Amino acid sequence: MNKNILTSEIQDFIIENLRTELIALLLKPLNIEGVTNKEIAEQIEAKNRCKDKLPIWYGTRNIYYPNKLNIEQTSSETTAQYKAGVISGTALLDMTGGFGVDSYFFSLRIEQVHHCEMNRDLSEIAEYNFKVLGRTNIHTHAMDGIDFLKNSEIDFNWVFIDPSRRHDAKGKVFLLSDCIPSVPDNLETILAKARKIMIKTSPLLDLSAGLSELHFVKEIHIVAVKNEVKEILWILEEGYKKEVLVKTVNLNGSAMEQFSFSHENEKLAISNYSDPLEYLYEPNSAILKSGAFKTVGDRFNMYKLHDHSHLYTHDQLLDFPGRRFKVVKTIPFNKKELQKLEIKKANITVRNFPISVAEIRKKFKIKDGGETYLFFTTNPRGEKIVVECCKI
Repeated sequence: MNKNILTSEIQDFIIENLRTELIALLLKPLNIEGVTNKEIAEQIEAKNRCKDKLPIWYGTRNIYYPNKLNIEQTSSETTAQYKAGVISGTALLDMTGGFGVDSYFFSLRIEQVHHCEMNRDLSEIAEYNFKVLGRTNIHTHAMDGIDFLKNSEIDFNWVFIDPSRRHDAKGKVFLLSDCIPSVPDNLETILAKARKIMIKTSPLLDLSAGLSELHFVKEIHIVAVKNEVKEILWILEEGYKKEVLVKTVNLNGSAMEQFSFSHENEKLAISNYSDPLEYLYEPNSAILKSGAFKTVGDRFNMYKLHDHSHLYTHDQLLDFPGRRFKVVKTIPFNKKELQKLEIKKANITVRNFPISVAEIRKKFKIKDGGETYLFFTTNPRGEKIVVECCKI
């Protein structure tokens, strides 16, 4: 951490050059003592990456930024706020603290947060930024989180872990045992010192794989932002052996779509089928990731188009956690019928269909965009169909 970057002169220069091309900045003779062109360019690049993802950091003067990789890997403010809303108590350990975004939001909800980060430079940066941001209840430790926990006498309500995949695990199926720290290998140690654990994983982790590796899973939260799944949160509580509750959430500004169920719900739910009725429904990405394919139809008393299509229909307009469409027309999938529609521009979705969106666009010369939505899918009898819709 080069503290010369924090002088008023350089901080002013960074703010004034946020829109300057980095290559031009690197080649420009700056003649600023104690700081290289590269260091300033790295600060500008990292700050710009925080504009939408971390607006509090972006809008606060004298924040020190790590390299862009650390910014890419950190939680967004949106998902960090959601995680903070799950926890309560007096003490939390952020075992894999990183840049400290999650720790910051945890500190707004809990009395004492301990931030562990093995990278000493990143730990120093996080500690400095916490002071700038006025968070005096976060204690930083430049060390391994497992080692800190083993030697700590604090009674933690929560331990938060964001494990990273080992470099030699590249190409393998995503497993928690292939991550650092390995939660399955250290679960007993962690639960001996904490009442609850929250584990953050990427959407790449299959839910059944996670459940097979972990014990005492109480809840699984699937968190999407603007209909893109960003992370999966695993809530563990020592001794818990009841049904796992799966909570899906889609965050979009101040709006929040929520849908919860258990695997037992999904097993017992019965699907009913129909051709497209007056309205078509597509669940949000968090629900699709959760696998609640029967439960969502059962809960809203809707019909599925096909067992594997995961599109639903009803003759009434319902409040639904996903996209809603008014059905204009349903046709068999063939060239002659598609040509009759005379559609040159449309938003295309394929569900349980053998041809990709790109192939459809090329074959039928349909450009992207516009007000028309085409769903290429399969009906209850296994026939390929096209559903023309307008979005509600």
